[in-house]
Amino acid sequence: MVSHHPARRGSPGPGQTRMVDTPGGIIIYTLVRKRVKNLNLRMGAGGALSLSIPYGCPDSRADQMVREKWAWITAARARQAEAPELPPLPSREKCREMLEEALARVYPLTAPLGVVMPELKLRAMRSQWGNCHWRQGYITLNTALARCPERLRDYVALHELVHFLHHDHGPGFYQKMDALMPDWRQRRKELKSCVAALERQEIT
Repeated sequence: MVSHHPARRGSPGPGQTRMVDTPGGIIIYTLVRKRVKNLNLRMGAGGALSLSIPYGCPDSRADQMVREKWAWITAARARQAEAPELPPLPSREKCREMLEEALARVYPLTAPLGVVMPELKLRAMRSQWGNCHWRQGYITLNTALARCPERLRDYVALHELVHFLHHDHGPGFYQKMDALMPDWRQRRKELKSCVAALERQEIT
């Protein structure tokens, strides 16, 4: 069964609700046409699926992608079901306070190594917890981290600080993380279970 809501070309409409028979069972998703070059499959809270496709792309191609990605969809939904329940996102002011505190807690680990306290910027990101702009002297942390436990906020903050010493993820980077936060791998594993804080996952 397909529930179709027509969209005016040039602006995305509410989309269609479509059902696809896959090796893993029936999968229901929302199909939206918009100005995109590729097919973008996203999973939101509760496992809700949406697929955006270019104008002119046939419905059958969208159904085919869902059928091809059924294993990814099933696994992603299972991860969501197993993920810990996270608190709601606090205000932006509270987010800044929490992430500034995380940076302040771990900065003393890198200060003796010559790392200058960077400027902190906040941003809502879909696929990154943070990034380091070492040339410009600042780091960006995802506001979604404010929904995660303190120890995980500290891990991400330290991860970005260590990039001022090692700009890539080479052996030197991991050796420094081992020295400064011996349990960082366990924290990284825990952070993966908090992917729901990013609110949606996406594949193209």
